[in-house]
Amino acid sequence: MSLRACGFIIFRRPCVPKVDNKAIEFLLLQTSYGTHHWTPPKGHVDPGESDLETAFRETQEEAGLDASQLNIIEGFKSELNYVVNSKPKTVIYWLAEVKDYNVEIRLCGEHQAYRWLNLEEACKLAQFKNMVTCLREGHQFLCSNTP
Repeated sequence: MSLRACGFIIFRRPCVPKVDNKAIEFLLLQTSYGTHHWTPPKGHVDPGESDLETAFRETQEEAGLDASQLNIIEGFKSELNYVVNSKPKTVIYWLAEVKDYNVEIRLCGEHQAYRWLNLEEACKLAQFKNMVTCLREGHQFLCSNTP
């Protein structure tokens, strides 16, 4: 049986005087365990929970952001498939923009640090090829679908 996890690729961008996609910054959290890798908030789907419910719950638990603080971007969904501890794992990500550029991030014990990063910085910290691809695809989607 494969593991399933869901989360949001959370981003922010200045909107004054206009939306500036060149200044998009992604939120990455550094784990406090293992190799201390950097990742968007995500977590395993609980029994009876939908994928989207999981993404909201995990974002609240890991970053302290609740649904009212996010705008979900319609039309983007990314599925990553890889192996962890000899078991297949699927992770689903949606794009979510914080409503307040200066929103407070509140980490749980699973993470020791967070950073807002431009695309290239985020890709360097993300390390895993499929996560880098996901970030690049999300950025491209935002740049091609915003007036």
